[in-house]
Amino acid sequence: MPKEIPEVPGLSEGLRKNNVPLSPVVKANGFVFVSGQPPFDIKTGDLVKGDLETQTRACLEAVKYCLECAGSSMEQVVKVTVFSVNAAHFKRFNEVYKTYFPKDPPARSFVTVASWPLDFDIEIECIALAD
Repeated sequence: MPKEIPEVPGLSEGLRKNNVPLSPVVKANGFVFVSGQPPFDIKTGDLVKGDLETQTRACLEAVKYCLECAGSSMEQVVKVTVFSVNAAHFKRFNEVYKTYFPKDPPARSFVTVASWPLDFDIEIECIALAD
């Protein structure tokens, strides 16, 4: 199966418009790879401001949207990597995260980072099976 770059309405256009050299999602060899999703509103493309819980929901909604655009789903996720500017966010993050993966959660890493070029606290990427 050759590599495929599914179009993600809103996100794909925003990346092209801003000359960001990445694809929000790539399908290859029966897998779906979702690039790191900051807390952007999938309808407007605007950065979602707010507390960690609000940002986490925005990131996970963007991940879910990317998966759906690629023909997959949250139930097919096998690995998640979370990037956070503060390890102390771990407990609060988990409270939101478990609502998206209530049963048989995927493998996951939680990595602390120094900062991003924009003002947000969390970013989430994943690998899923293609449906």
